[in-house]
Formats: sequence, C-alpha cells, structure tokens
Amino acid sequence: MTKADLVERVTAQISRTAGPMISKKDCARVVDSFLDAIKEALQEQKNIEVRGFGTFKIRQRKTRMARNPRTGSPVEVSARPVPVFKPSKELRAMVAGMEVEDDEQEDEEYSEA
Repeated sequence: MTKADLVERVTAQISRTAGPMISKKDCARVVDSFLDAIKEALQEQKNIEVRGFGTFKIRQRKTRMARNPRTGSPVEVSARPVPVFKPSKELRAMVAGMEVEDDEQEDEEYSEA
C-alpha cells in the first residue's frame, strides 16, 4: 500500500462515518502530518506508542564486522541508531487471524474467585 492508497482509504472511511466533510487534499495533509510527527519524534530519540497498533522505537545497533561482497575483505560497520516497529498484541493477533483475550476480563475472573 502506498501513501496515496492510504489517503484514499482514510478519506473513504471518514466519508462513510462522518459524511463528505474532508477533502482528499486535507486528508493527505493529515496523513503527512502524522508521518512527519513520527519522524520528528524518532529523530529526537523518542518512542511513539499507538495503543492497539504498536510502538515505534529507536534501537542502538552495536559495532559489527561485515564482509565486502566484491573482495571478501572484512569491514567494520560502526554502531548506529535504527528505527524499529514493535506491533501490539492486538495487531499481531489480527494479522494471524486470531482473537485476542482481554487481560482485564481475566483479571476480573481471578479476583472474583
């Protein structure tokens, strides 16, 4: 899915639920702003948690030895920060086609006994 496809879907979803209140151009601005906010937060080494979706984090990669594919000689790759995404339990279960058990319901069952 491209960003244009995402804008299409978001615009269609808003049109279905709230009526044709937002143009595709405005929706594209919202999507761009959302993505820019994530980029800026990651650039500032901050984590972003979107409940029910996942967490964007910065992880430090260690220095490691790699090989030059042409010559086969060893090359040192320096340590650096890399962005990572960790999906939530709900998203992982949805992708796998399973239902997620609600932890709160389990807690209530145990507290009644």
